[in-house]
Amino acid sequence: MHLPRSRSSWIKWLLLALLVIGIGVGIVRALDKRKTTATSARAAAEALKTAPVYTLSASDVVTVQALELTQTVAISGSVTALQTAAIKAKTAGEIQGLNKREGDSVKAGEIVARIDSTEAQARVRQAERQAASAQSQAAIAKRTFENNQALVRQGFISTNALETSTATLAGAEATHQAALAALDIAKKSLADTTLRSPLNGQISARMVQNGERVGVDTRVFDVVDLSAFEMEAAITPVDAVAVKVGQAATLRVEGLADAVEATVSRINPSVQAGSRSVLVYLRVPPAEGMRQGLFTQGQIVIGAITAPAVPQSAVRNDKPQPYVQVLRDGKIAHVALDGGATGLQGTEPMREVKGLPAGTQVLSAQAGAIRDGTAIRLATN
Repeated sequence: MHLPRSRSSWIKWLLLALLVIGIGVGIVRALDKRKTTATSARAAAEALKTAPVYTLSASDVVTVQALELTQTVAISGSVTALQTAAIKAKTAGEIQGLNKREGDSVKAGEIVARIDSTEAQARVRQAERQAASAQSQAAIAKRTFENNQALVRQGFISTNALETSTATLAGAEATHQAALAALDIAKKSLADTTLRSPLNGQISARMVQNGERVGVDTRVFDVVDLSAFEMEAAITPVDAVAVKVGQAATLRVEGLADAVEATVSRINPSVQAGSRSVLVYLRVPPAEGMRQGLFTQGQIVIGAITAPAVPQSAVRNDKPQPYVQVLRDGKIAHVALDGGATGLQGTEPMREVKGLPAGTQVLSAQAGAIRDGTAIRLATN
């Protein structure tokens, strides 16, 4: 079945008209979108031109100053008593006479415990009897030798008999000397049953109780001398180059309100195998409340320089390279820092700012991060 020719032509014209209308609508929409975009760009530009000016107070700005910076090396560690001792049993037996506990004071040579000495006393008596017997035998041998000397001079005995008595006397005297040595050993064992403190200090640990049987080298007490302290600190090899014996250090000891002044006393000549650090030892004077094992932080003073500087807190690190926010011509400029020494001005950490002259205004830490190029106005009051 075929449509009439007039109807077919009419449909073609209708489709063509619809296509033209669609193209027109698309062109209108594209032009409208371009116009909208241009309008938005102009609005954004106008907004930038009319962006608000930040107002900062005087406390939000610090001024670069040429300061003398005390250069330091940071350290941390624990303080330990310079002298400590472990009182150990030198002989086996039952412990007796323990009357000291943690915190009690002791003096050098003071008796702090005893070990049952019954066997040791018996050995001393035995050694004394053996020494006395050996002395008697030596005395008899000596009289025999002297008699034989007289008989040889008178011609009643031969020289061979005299030589025999001489050898007998030498053997008896050697036996006597050996018995005396055995007596000394027995007396030493008896003395070892008495435990004495080797130094003045305080009991820091008690390991046994009265009535316990202890073996040789059993630890009974630990004694700590609180009259002098030392601190061991690990530093990098780079920092170790500037550290010297005799340099001063300021330490903050856990629990103590006031800082403690210390001195570098020794430097380990070897680098630690695992950490690749260098151990530095500081002599720490005693202070009220100082205890062994307290955690300590501080700085070793290694020198001083004069340089333009700002507080370390003003340096920002939210970019790959540290920078400061400088106020220039009423706007913020981010200025990257290339190197620069650190140090202390009094107790405040400072940072050298190379390339910035004295008098340059820099935003402090409390001002926060402000975008580069932002307009800034300082409050007048």
